[in-house]
Amino acid sequence: MSDAITAEGLVKRYGEVTALDGLSFSVPQGTVLALLGPNGAGKTTAVRVLTTLLPPDGGRATVAGCDVTRDARRLRSYIGLSGQYAAVDEHLTGAENLEMVGRLYHLGVKRSKARARELLERFDLTGAADRPVKGYSGGMRRRIDLAGALVADPPVLFLDEPTTGLDPRARAALWDTISELVAGGSTLLLTTQYMEEADRLADQIMVVDHGRAIARGTADELKDQVGGNRIELTVTGAAELETARRTLAWVAVGAMRTVPESLRITVPVTGGPEALREVLGRLADEGVRVRDAGLRRPTLDDVYLTLTGRQAPGAEEQVQEAAR
Repeated sequence: MSDAITAEGLVKRYGEVTALDGLSFSVPQGTVLALLGPNGAGKTTAVRVLTTLLPPDGGRATVAGCDVTRDARRLRSYIGLSGQYAAVDEHLTGAENLEMVGRLYHLGVKRSKARARELLERFDLTGAADRPVKGYSGGMRRRIDLAGALVADPPVLFLDEPTTGLDPRARAALWDTISELVAGGSTLLLTTQYMEEADRLADQIMVVDHGRAIARGTADELKDQVGGNRIELTVTGAAELETARRTLAWVAVGAMRTVPESLRITVPVTGGPEALREVLGRLADEGVRVRDAGLRRPTLDDVYLTLTGRQAPGAEEQVQEAAR
């Protein structure tokens, strides 16, 4: 299987800030690579370099066999891009937006109109096709933006945090659409703040920090790197949260993670069920009331926290959504 995307030692600087510091990776054709990392890690800069929006200051990269610097004009006809914010004209209708993209790709008037109607149907936007986009919901805007990235039926797609700001239902619907595209043979580079999104969509996951790749593998491979089990429990009151943290410090073999809004604590441990029983016994002795407790494998959130020393940007939001 050949690579649809290759990056070798990419460097990009903004004044004294180095956004990409020798970043290297490849994406085989027909697969999905998810880039994870904190804000400012270089994910969006990497996408902009690979889509010819920014010239690299060092290194080289190819997409669909085209050099991003020397073959930039030709490369653009092979890629689709959906950025962090929907790039649509609010004063045009959904159909007009897609037709405009088609003409920019030189598809011609007739083909642009036909392709627009195909995509409106595919993204369940036929009923809103002739309405100005300014009246669309956030989820509808995201779908019309993704449809725009597909007008020319590109073999390589770049999606930069495509579901940020969407409610859980709209996010799940967009995941289904992305899965269908990949099943049809598209190659996808995805940046995301949602661990569940990477777990669901990606064949490979690469964690980026300070412009460098610090880990790469499948979701299971990355979880195995962290190792061990996690005790996850929820207490009944905010006053008990700190007592629980102090009580659990003796058993933790890594950083504990606390989500105050949901009164939840996650503790990495070396034992299995016996560790959970002992923890619950000690908490009872301290008068800490536990609403829910369980033993589980590491998640991508745990991987992220271990590798970067920071909680995943979307983690608290996901916990809050799950509690609704």
